[in-house]
Amino acid sequence: MKAAAPTAPDSTITKLLSCAFAISSKESAALGFPDFPLDNLTLGAKILENNPKLPPYDLFFRLYPYKLFLKEQTTHLESLLESFDVKPQPQSVFSAFTQKVKTFLATPTPKKTYIETDYQNKLIEEMLQSEQTADFCIIGPRGSGKSLLVQQVANIAGKQTENIVLYQDMTARDLIQQRTTLENGDTVWTLSPLVLAALEGKIAVLDGIHRIHPSTLSCLHRLVQNRELQLHDGKRLISHERYQLLKTKTTPTDGVLPIHPDFRIVAIGEPPNTNTTNWLTPEVLSLFLFHEVRSLTKQEELHVVTSKYGPVSPQMHKIIELAHVLRHSGDQTLLNLAGHLSTRQILRLAARMSQFPTTDLYDVLETTFMVKFLPSLARGALERTFERLGVTQAARDPISVKCEVQDGVLTIGASSVPVHQTSNLSKVPEILFYDVPQHLQLMERLLQDFHLGQHILLVGNQGVGKNKIIDRFLQLMNRPREYIQLHRDTTVQTLTVQPTVKDGVLVHEDSPLVKAVKSGHVLVVDEADKAPTHVTCILKTLIESGQMVLSDGRRIGGTSPHHIPIHPDFRVVVLANRPGFPFLGNDFFGALGDLFSSHSVENPEPEAEIALLRQYGPEVPLETIKKLVKVFGELRNMADQGLVSYPYSTREVVNIVKHLNQFPNSDLEEVIFNVFDFDRYSSEVVDTLGEILEKHGFTGGKNLMLTPKKVKERIQVTVNRKSGLDVSAPKHGKEDPKNEPHVGGNTWAGGTGGRDTAGLGGKGGPYRLDKGHKVHQLSDEEKNSVPEHVQRAAREMGRKAFQEKLKEIGMSGYDASLYNQFYHSVERQVQSLRVILGNLQAKNKERHWTRHQTAGELDDVKLIDGLLGEKTIFRRRAEQEPELGAPQIKPKLFRLVVDVSGSMYRFNGYDGRLDRELEAAVLVMEAFQGFDDKIQYDIIGHSGEAPSIPFVKFKEPPKNNKERLDIIRTMHAHAQYCWSGDHTLEGAESAINSLAEEDCDEGIVIVLSDANLERYRIPPSKLAQVLTSKPNISAYAIFIGGLGDQAERLTEKLPAGRAFICRDVTQLPQILKQIFSSSVINI
Repeated sequence: MKAAAPTAPDSTITKLLSCAFAISSKESAALGFPDFPLDNLTLGAKILENNPKLPPYDLFFRLYPYKLFLKEQTTHLESLLESFDVKPQPQSVFSAFTQKVKTFLATPTPKKTYIETDYQNKLIEEMLQSEQTADFCIIGPRGSGKSLLVQQVANIAGKQTENIVLYQDMTARDLIQQRTTLENGDTVWTLSPLVLAALEGKIAVLDGIHRIHPSTLSCLHRLVQNRELQLHDGKRLISHERYQLLKTKTTPTDGVLPIHPDFRIVAIGEPPNTNTTNWLTPEVLSLFLFHEVRSLTKQEELHVVTSKYGPVSPQMHKIIELAHVLRHSGDQTLLNLAGHLSTRQILRLAARMSQFPTTDLYDVLETTFMVKFLPSLARGALERTFERLGVTQAARDPISVKCEVQDGVLTIGASSVPVHQTSNLSKVPEILFYDVPQHLQLMERLLQDFHLGQHILLVGNQGVGKNKIIDRFLQLMNRPREYIQLHRDTTVQTLTVQPTVKDGVLVHEDSPLVKAVKSGHVLVVDEADKAPTHVTCILKTLIESGQMVLSDGRRIGGTSPHHIPIHPDFRVVVLANRPGFPFLGNDFFGALGDLFSSHSVENPEPEAEIALLRQYGPEVPLETIKKLVKVFGELRNMADQGLVSYPYSTREVVNIVKHLNQFPNSDLEEVIFNVFDFDRYSSEVVDTLGEILEKHGFTGGKNLMLTPKKVKERIQVTVNRKSGLDVSAPKHGKEDPKNEPHVGGNTWAGGTGGRDTAGLGGKGGPYRLDKGHKVHQLSDEEKNSVPEHVQRAAREMGRKAFQEKLKEIGMSGYDASLYNQFYHSVERQVQSLRVILGNLQAKNKERHWTRHQTAGELDDVKLIDGLLGEKTIFRRRAEQEPELGAPQIKPKLFRLVVDVSGSMYRFNGYDGRLDRELEAAVLVMEAFQGFDDKIQYDIIGHSGEAPSIPFVKFKEPPKNNKERLDIIRTMHAHAQYCWSGDHTLEGAESAINSLAEEDCDEGIVIVLSDANLERYRIPPSKLAQVLTSKPNISAYAIFIGGLGDQAERLTEKLPAGRAFICRDVTQLPQILKQIFSSSVINI
């Protein structure tokens, strides 16, 4: 190090070396510290030589950014650093170098996008220090200004940038060289933007390093560490110094290219999170120096907003206040929502509110967070935070929005823009559209977005009219449209270009995206949630910085004449389904939502929907339309609760009304059943739908759902016959190993139309037995003619068989009826929860593309390789193998902590709290059955006698109703006979701490208790501390009893979203389902 930096301060170098080798020691390895990048110590010494006053801690953190990848071990490492007197220092005064930065930034520019803050200026100085010496990586949360800061560093250094978006399925060939063809058909290698940047001395900005596969990143090791790179065409890149040395030795330099001495690589990434593999591996740590970017403070954001848009309004003040409440919340639920109010999003809201002021702050935030599409738990926690900040939902007047085009000006509500002039009228949508006030209000906001130059994201359920609204909006504006629909097989290549081979020449046809960029059309990206997130993430640089590198090597944006310029009228409109259940697509809104002006699209209000349907079906009776609107309105509410799987939309009702309008003599109930055809395969959903239809006056009800007319005609395959033979005695009959159909007779079990044996359609048999054959049915008269003594014998034999079956699972008839009393109370909630878990399980097993195959579907990016005779040019669907080094996928662990104290039994007659708790246990045991590979559970109790009483153990769930009944009986008995007292706090702490030690991806703890904590002098702050004590455990408290307002007062003092009150028997399963929907959605 002294040889590399002779004048660097010895004391700082000694401290740095001491820390580095202490971390690399065997003792530290036992603590789980990743390897320290010892090879980078010389880089640290060079930076120190240029900046001798740099604190040791700052230099250490650039080499080893431990706060980004260490969790529990952070305190151990900081203790080690303090032993060498290496600890964070208060911010020092700015150096002369910072003054140079400030001088540059003070220079007037035509379009200034960077607003100075002391923190960011200091960060720019630190990055410039690193840029003088080595490549570096900047890491920070989404929307914190990383790309903007890197651009400022490049401007001050006087260098151009080459932005390269990294994505998950990017290969080393994509990063370095690609094959293409010349006009005469010859195949050639083209240099990638990274290689061109190396040759031209630019800064290569690798955006999204956290997304790229480690095997692809490995091709950069020699380029970063040795400034060498072997190209696929046989050429080699070497450092400028080595190239000059070769020239002086008169060594042939054919095929050797010098890397420009000003070349640098700057990587941009997001911090690792607990749900993904830690991408900051020792290999990545050895590649770069690191700089961490935090979100701006409240004062800094106020300064930026004021500088760009003038004085901050009271509404904007509250938005910034909310952003910082979320960012610093101790509640993980709220912390996860903070990304929706990034600095980027705050600036977008400030721009809108400066141009289009509003007093309805709740409406602004409701749209920003997509509140209506959040899981119930997150929505409740966020709305309580709104209330604490004084943001409430005001009463809204009936919507009345005018829409007209006069004298070439489109006016929607209070907003107006000139109608666009275009010659490409064939691409302007032309649709049938009936105005709905709710939709016109949305289109007014879209009009404002277009005026502000923003790109748009519409999110909503299927069938709510997202495409119709956008098409109508573009029709009114006279804007041509390019359309692309994404799907799960969409790749980065198909999104940008469409390669084909014509006459032996590879031709890249422009995708709709490129056509829209060139022509200034509006690009409509439909079904964006269906494509993998790493594919849609390539839109980031196009929208954020106006640049994109296409898969054929061309570039969108930039100043070169070879680049594709972005037309000033170009806009992107993205359409996506709501995130989460039930569509379970990729969360486009969560990944890229803050790049867009986002809006939610919902079904019209009932009155507006009635008016809309009357326009589609003028001949349909008004009462019929009103009944349909009520039915579907209730079904949508049930879909939000998860009681039915599909959120029925306006599209289904419109189709029903259009059918009735065209065919007025159609059977109404049969037309409705067409919509529910798929749902009849679920008996629980059938019951639900039947009840809703009966409730709203459809006379078929459940019978309609269970046996629709068209189905009855198909399933009536019985054949009437007459036996004429006498019965003798009931018996089971012989089992036919071939399971052939048997008609008549009295020998075989499972026959039809016979006598004495178990089967269907016969007489005198002991019980029913269906073997799946056509049924030959005896008449009722013949069956009634069976002698009484034979009937008694048959009934007795059937009863004994039933008792034997119950005995087989260890249950008596009385036990069955008792258990059913609890099960029937939560039957629907069990079904709802199993639907959620089932869909999550199916999503996890979705297959992915496997490339480099010798058979399958032709891979677009390997067409040239195929022309040259390569065999592995195909791709196939297969279950994705875990990445090398990725942790084993483990099931989630769920722990239900039940209160079996004496007060539960004592006050059960007062408010039914113990009954509700037993129902909760049944809900968990029934719903989780069969999902052991995804989520495992246990049930433990607490009472005055002990803080931890096991009822169900992990990996040992009850196997049948008898075992489940035994568990709830034991819980009931314990509450009846235990000593008085309370161990709620100790029980919760024990449950959370022990679960945190388990080897699992995530743990969920639900503590059931009455609110009787005051009696035992347990302060709410202690319970709050316990619930949030472990970051890898999501813990919640549900109070299922309490005298007076005990539960309300207790809940108000606990973290938002962590406490619930359940006073009604039917509420508890719903609360549990909300928690599961929020926590388990990451499975």
